Amino acid sequence: MTIALALSGCGGGDGDARSTVAQNRVENKQQALDEARTDLKTKADGFCRSAATYIGALDRYGDVLTGTAPTVGDVTEAGADLTEPRSDVISSAEQVQEAKKAVATAEQELAAAQAALAALSSASPAPSASPSPSATPLVAASTVDRVKQADADFTAAQQGVSAKSALADAAEKFNSAAVALEMAWLRLFEEAGCLTDEQHQQAKEAARDYTLALQKSLAEADYYQGEIDGVYGPTTVAAVTALQKKHGLPETGTVDKATDAALRTDLAAKGGAAASQEVASTAAVQQTLKLAGHWSGPVDGTWTPALTEALKAFQTELGVKPTGAVDSATIAAVQKKVNAPKQPSASPSPSASK
Repeated sequence: MTIALALSGCGGGDGDARSTVAQNRVENKQQALDEARTDLKTKADGFCRSAATYIGALDRYGDVLTGTAPTVGDVTEAGADLTEPRSDVISSAEQVQEAKKAVATAEQELAAAQAALAALSSASPAPSASPSPSATPLVAASTVDRVKQADADFTAAQQGVSAKSALADAAEKFNSAAVALEMAWLRLFEEAGCLTDEQHQQAKEAARDYTLALQKSLAEADYYQGEIDGVYGPTTVAAVTALQKKHGLPETGTVDKATDAALRTDLAAKGGAAASQEVASTAAVQQTLKLAGHWSGPVDGTWTPALTEALKAFQTELGVKPTGAVDSATIAAVQKKVNAPKQPSASPSPSASK
């Protein structure tokens, strides 16, 4: 009995030791997973910074975000200054992928350690691993494929520029490829979580406003027959492609400088004198409000929400319903104010005092 008790005690002690070792292994694997996730976050932040730098450099040629225009030197050099930021962002993306693999490995090792601990202790279930950021890819595969294709097209456009290339043709194709590549990278940049919630919302609203205006213009030019909903979907892409095809431009489905110019040409031809009259009428409203002290903006013939508010303020001053539109009541009130006799000044004139 003494031997049996001794053996029983040794067995219990050995079990406790194995449980302690297993518990320590779980804690170590959890720490390793936490460190791997922290490293992934660091690598992802580095990718976002390098991607922002690359997009900024690319915008010199795509001209999507700023008003800079490619020069003759830009076209002939074919974006040689993009080499380093492109290399940096590709390197950053590879580091992110490696960090994601490390997280996946750490998760598997933690799960194995938890299972081993659970096998030793049936009293309590094994703790589950916290949600894994590696369960889904950083961005959709289709987005990555779009970037790869746009990058290949841009490289082809670069290689197609030579000393014998016609400058206008080279600039057109180069800008088209740059815009497509920049738009692809902007999509990837957003999907990768490189924007804050506020930036994401601002970008979403800006993209919707831009697409709404584009769809309206395409519809007026008879290229777009879908719903004007602010979604840059297949119908909008098809309309832009049709516009590009008609004008003999690269059919990318994105609006580059040549495509924008072509759309403006079609709208001008379709609108004609009516469009010019609308601009002139708006400029007249701006000038009137400026003289009345209600408008400090430019007199450029562009109707904006700020102009509407200025007109409402002027209408309120005139005592008419503030509709924000130039109606008959407003015109009559303006004419009445202009034709009203001026009140004599309270102070004597210089001539009267002599």
